[in-house]
Amino acid sequence: MSTLRVGIVGCGSIAQHRHLPEYAANSNVEIIGVCDVVADRAKEMAIKYDAKAFTEYEEMLKDEKIDAISVCLPNYLHAPVSIAALNAGKHVLCEKPMATSRDEAENMISAANSSGKKLMIAHNQRFVPAHQKAKQLLADGALGKIYSFRTAFGHGGPEGWSIDGAKSWFFKKEEAFIGAMGDLGVHKTDMLRYILGEEFAEVGAFVETSAKQNADVDDTAVCVLKTESGIVGTLAASWSYVAGEDNSTIIYGEKGIARLLDDPVDSLIVQYQTGETVKYELGGIQSNDEGGQTTTEVIDRFVKAILNDEESPVSGKEGMNSLQVILAALESQETKQIISINKEVSVK
Repeated sequence: MSTLRVGIVGCGSIAQHRHLPEYAANSNVEIIGVCDVVADRAKEMAIKYDAKAFTEYEEMLKDEKIDAISVCLPNYLHAPVSIAALNAGKHVLCEKPMATSRDEAENMISAANSSGKKLMIAHNQRFVPAHQKAKQLLADGALGKIYSFRTAFGHGGPEGWSIDGAKSWFFKKEEAFIGAMGDLGVHKTDMLRYILGEEFAEVGAFVETSAKQNADVDDTAVCVLKTESGIVGTLAASWSYVAGEDNSTIIYGEKGIARLLDDPVDSLIVQYQTGETVKYELGGIQSNDEGGQTTTEVIDRFVKAILNDEESPVSGKEGMNSLQVILAALESQETKQIISINKEVSVK
């Protein structure tokens, strides 16, 4: 296979700003179909990308010309549509969070295993240069033993860029299941697991709805996390940062401190115990407002993994382990207890 033929299910903002333009920019991809329940939206994207328009994903999955599917839908549809696509013999790139429960995530992984097709979860923060460099530094022992961290991902809310504005599915529990923690927090749990190179064992959290009058999901959360080796830290996810976005992470080790995306110019700054400071100008994180002008690498890595028959760059199991942290945060809020994360694996 030299060309990957793809279909996109859901033609909202993430598809229009990321999936479609990044597929179109990849010379090894042909966009075959686009699907949306809003017919005019599907037709508009079909005309723009010279593809066939669908209003029912089941019909798209019958198209034998399509090799792979991007699932760009409200959270509650991630698992059923991904599973249907895998069972139809399509590779799947699913937006985060991958599912609304561990059971759903396991069923997605089982479908991928049974079909022999690739399942990738669109966790783009792993591919941010500053995060990759920080992972390398930690693995090389540049900061010595890691003691703690703090990370945040917040902005003014999805109504500013969601295609449906203040009426978006993001604010509806029956469609989103979870708010800022699912939209933003899961990015940070995945990024931290990636950089630290280990799993989280315990979670305590305050998860609130305080900023968005039109929401019945969380819009502000602060979590305390503990890894298996005992690294402790905080994670904040919020739609209430009204004056600008915060996507920063600070990691504290015995030999120094690493500041990631905490400076407008130098995306990684390492302050060593010796007094030395090393600055890395690696470029910022990609935003959805850029309209595909820069790549998140998610699409390119998905395509490469399929064409070269490589392992999924962010597997279903990786997606599930990141999801479990935010599910534990919800449980902590409900029970007012510290939650231990289940490490039993039902699927391989």
